[in-house]
Amino acid sequence: MSGEGLPQLDVDGTGLTVAIVSGLWHHEIAGGLLGGARRVLHASGATVTEVQVAGSFELPLACKAALEAGADAVVALGVIVRGETPHFDYVAAAATDGLTRVALDTGKPVGFGVLTVDDERQGLDRAGLPDSKEDVGGRAAEAAIATASTLRRIAAGLPVVGPDEAGID
Repeated sequence: MSGEGLPQLDVDGTGLTVAIVSGLWHHEIAGGLLGGARRVLHASGATVTEVQVAGSFELPLACKAALEAGADAVVALGVIVRGETPHFDYVAAAATDGLTRVALDTGKPVGFGVLTVDDERQGLDRAGLPDSKEDVGGRAAEAAIATASTLRRIAAGLPVVGPDEAGID
């Protein structure tokens, strides 16, 4: 399971505005992702806004718009389930590449909560629902907050935790 080795991140979102941008495809799974991101962000103290888009292909543009409108970070949530055609590969690549570009172009964090799964069961296992094995939406929100905090420390010239302090050899 990909949840092994999960880091403990700084999830203090005080003073941060974070936008959740979520796709509407695969309603139950998408709802679980959204619920996980909401829980983490609200518990962090961040100010939260939400934007919904049709699907994962539309995430990069909406995330860029949210960041340019003033959000300190975004959490991108989507579900792409493999089908019988190459459509899955194109949408997954476009969403991943687009979200990476948004982060680099804006200099702001994009929490990546886009599931690329072979079937709905795999999505349900990662959706953060009561019977799920993982909470990808919550983890994406944690990553966005932690990265925003790190970037603020770097910009302020404050010390950033290095490998020695983090216990990494």
